[in-house]
Amino acid sequence: MIRRNFLAVLALAFSLPVAAWADSPLKVVATTGMIADAARQVGGDQVDVKGLMGPGVDPHAYRQTRSDIVAMTRADLILWHGLYLEAQMEDFFHDLERKRTVVAVAEGIDKSKLRAHDDYADKYDPHVWMTPELWRDVVLEVQAALTEVRPEAAEVFAANAQAHLADIDRLTAYADQVLASVPDNNKVLVTAHDAFGYFGESFGFEVLGIQGISTQSEAGLNRIGELVDLLVDRKITAVFVESSVSDRSIRALIEGAAAKGHEVHVGGELFSDAMGEEGTYEGTYLGMLDHNITVIASALGGDVPDRGMDGKLSAGF
Repeated sequence: MIRRNFLAVLALAFSLPVAAWADSPLKVVATTGMIADAARQVGGDQVDVKGLMGPGVDPHAYRQTRSDIVAMTRADLILWHGLYLEAQMEDFFHDLERKRTVVAVAEGIDKSKLRAHDDYADKYDPHVWMTPELWRDVVLEVQAALTEVRPEAAEVFAANAQAHLADIDRLTAYADQVLASVPDNNKVLVTAHDAFGYFGESFGFEVLGIQGISTQSEAGLNRIGELVDLLVDRKITAVFVESSVSDRSIRALIEGAAAKGHEVHVGGELFSDAMGEEGTYEGTYLGMLDHNITVIASALGGDVPDRGMDGKLSAGF
């Protein structure tokens, strides 16, 4: 029944007229906010980008809606992440790529740079946006996809991509500086799920997630008990909640540590699988990472500027 309904919506969407003006912006649909931002940065006024997953949305569990289907079947280009991030949508994208230009932008990353998935032997950790170094590769994949669809704008896309990559390189330099100021014994990042593995590898942090790489994995009582013991034994005083994941497990950690006489507080809210509110600095890739880097460094004893890399963060530290 579900598949029949899906096919009916798909047929209806393809029956709708599609405007085709040579000078009109490309209609681009992107799954995550991070990909949508990359498409806007690279595409500039050559693109009209619709992001499917807004602030607080978990891509691991997201399923396409009827309006999503219509938007994608009318788009010139559909950009999705891949690496099993949008696990519930993969079959849809494989069906759609027979009729539209569909690109999984993270699949182009050299697999030797990727972390193994903790639940699937043939999969990889999809959270590559957590380190600017890997996200550069995704930006270049977005540039290539846009250029393939509109080759006459290749020079515009190349110039925009290089400008954005320069900003990403500045972000890397900022991260290296402020995260290095965190005392070595404080470089432990405890979060709701294992989204920060690439971040840890890039900046020398031990990362401990209650859940695994996917938020669909269960956080067992044994795992919470192990982490409570670790917090107490190593005198870790700060843990972090995530904007797109329930804070229930993190609260259980704090309560468990308190029951053993050890005080732990929430060091801040991090953007893990979704960016901040649209129209804000934190609603861009640079702002998302600037926020995470600054919050983590500040909570763990590092030296940070009051409002991040360029003074644009909405909250002071």
